[in-house]
Amino acid sequence: MTPHHLQIETKTRFFTRWVIWVCIVLHVLRGVATLFCLFPWIGDQGKQEHIQRWSQRLLRIFGIELLVTGANRLPNSPYLLVSNHISWLDIHVINAFTPIRFVAKSEVSGWPVFGWMAKQLRTVFIRRDNARHARQVVAQVAEVLKTESICIFPEGTSTQGDQVLPFKSNLFESATVAGVPVFPLSIQYCSRITGKRSLAPAFIGEMGLLESMSNVVQSRSLRAQLTVLPPMTGTPGLTLDRKDLALYCHGAIAGNLDGR
Repeated sequence: MTPHHLQIETKTRFFTRWVIWVCIVLHVLRGVATLFCLFPWIGDQGKQEHIQRWSQRLLRIFGIELLVTGANRLPNSPYLLVSNHISWLDIHVINAFTPIRFVAKSEVSGWPVFGWMAKQLRTVFIRRDNARHARQVVAQVAEVLKTESICIFPEGTSTQGDQVLPFKSNLFESATVAGVPVFPLSIQYCSRITGKRSLAPAFIGEMGLLESMSNVVQSRSLRAQLTVLPPMTGTPGLTLDRKDLALYCHGAIAGNLDGR
């Protein structure tokens, strides 16, 4: 390829990324406007539909294909969804599949724009270094689970997606208190071209949100793979222990990732 062609290709890539960033900003602003102007006046069903459409549009802007397996396992009644954690994208990928409330670390509430949006979407925030607050959150989540489903990321931090860190079992108690089933959810990002795991969405270390978003923008062939795995079944009449539930979900998710 001649230097002239390389120059044209570089300018084309720059222009494409610039257009993508403009679309992202406009889409976020649209989301903020919807939350501010529309959400106070519509019911829960309408909110869920808007959340799902907004998340699906965000994935399209980033060029991310969504593939879901085992969706028919989820019931119409409330449940606790337990997922491994790789990226800030996880929440939007899951909402594109099924709108749901989340439990997130308290740091998320301070993120520009996205933190405010998380608050408007009734995210439950937890301080990881405060055991007393964690117990209060368990009671709060159990109360929500009586009428709504919730998703948690029990690793407590994000990874590159090549492993599943040990699960913290505290929040699993909310499911035993509320008497709802617990479904493991495996999430993985890979290249649509090679089929291999992609590190582009990984949000780890001291990485900032804009840096992570830039990595995703530069990778235009991502697929987000969600797999809903069977819930743990126990002996009739006996309540499953939170530690047993945590171990089962960890093993189910880790085993599914190993099998890909």
